[in-house]
Amino acid sequence: MRPNRLREIWAQGGAAVNGWLAIPNSFSAETMAHQGWDSLTIDLQHGVVDYQAMVPMLQAVSTTPTVPVVRVPWLEPGILMKALDAGAYGVICPMVNTRADAEKLVAYTHYAPRGTRSFGPVRALLYGGADYPQHANDTIVAFAMIETAQALDNLDDILATPGLDAVYIGPSDLSLALGCKPTFDDLDPKAAEAVQHILARAKAHGVVAGIHNGTPEAALRRIAMGFQFVTVSSDARLMAAGAQQVVTTMRGGMKTSKTASGY
Repeated sequence: MRPNRLREIWAQGGAAVNGWLAIPNSFSAETMAHQGWDSLTIDLQHGVVDYQAMVPMLQAVSTTPTVPVVRVPWLEPGILMKALDAGAYGVICPMVNTRADAEKLVAYTHYAPRGTRSFGPVRALLYGGADYPQHANDTIVAFAMIETAQALDNLDDILATPGLDAVYIGPSDLSLALGCKPTFDDLDPKAAEAVQHILARAKAHGVVAGIHNGTPEAALRRIAMGFQFVTVSSDARLMAAGAQQVVTTMRGGMKTSKTASGY
């Protein structure tokens, strides 16, 4: 079976740099994949992507060594299994609030006897290889999102769930849950303390910790803290920022030229 580069990076003690895909288009996904990200996450929760758009996006990412990951809309077995059957090598599941939620996530993403995943890896066989069924349980990665006050209360129980590979922090939702302003990087003290607590407890349980970031600078700081999976911005945000930079430069240059010419 094709190795999962995320697991290889983590086994070496490294951190994976993850990109984010919110645009439902295979060409933009392919373009992002060719930029050297360790992994790319297709966002079915808050992006404008549906299942039919996701499949060609996974195919586009597969033209590169970039690891394909999918954030599903919710803790629901059907979409988790379909994302994996389509060739996702990792799934990020929102709103995992209890040990029972975490156990369901593990069950839905693993074949028996370790779980209840139904067998039908239609595209996963093409991406992973003919021996996918024998090795999928040890290759794919399941992330539980920690983003509520309830999840914080149950954190150690969630992290102790057998088969849970990683947790992923949504800073904005976590901030809202704690009565703070929703943001990625410059968190209010209460939210920042919660992030540090999640990271420390994840390390104590031997679980990889990931987090969403708005800027490379924030992501680098969090790698220095000990995070091993950092998302930086998104395709839509990067496109908007790049376009804005071009337009701002053009407007400034045109204004200077107009002033110099006297018109």
